[in-house]
Amino acid sequence: MINGVMKMLAGMFALTLVASCETSTKSDLLEREQAQKNKEVVLNFYQQMFGDRDISAVDRYIDKNYIQHNPKVADGAEAFKAAAATWFQGAEKIKVDVQHIAAEGDLVFIHIKNRNKDGSLKSTIDIFRLQGGKIVEHWDVHENVPEISANPHPMF
Repeated sequence: MINGVMKMLAGMFALTLVASCETSTKSDLLEREQAQKNKEVVLNFYQQMFGDRDISAVDRYIDKNYIQHNPKVADGAEAFKAAAATWFQGAEKIKVDVQHIAAEGDLVFIHIKNRNKDGSLKSTIDIFRLQGGKIVEHWDVHENVPEISANPHPMF
């Protein structure tokens, strides 16, 4: 009888483990699919907004209650559009030079090689939080690329 109970418990454990793995695998797959969709949203937004200089990209990709952590830009989609209008005056379209992009959960991290107005290189990392297919929050860090480095490793 003990052997029968042990076999039954082992079988129940195995079924539970298989079901748990299937649920975990499905959950992981859904998370990876959502992360990929979020990266696509950010890539499309970034090229249209910063490459094509199309301020209407804000209407397509940014939530109206957008939270901005850059101290030079106010919260909200309309404030972002107003700031961008000043950045793009006289600027030509470019192909955004994405160096790295990664996503985890509702966050997308993008590393860009870009240029300052004087033509010098700049490294930019933007972090976007997405919700329902829209960008709802943003952080950024910019660093000028020095002419001389203390090590042989490029910033890109």
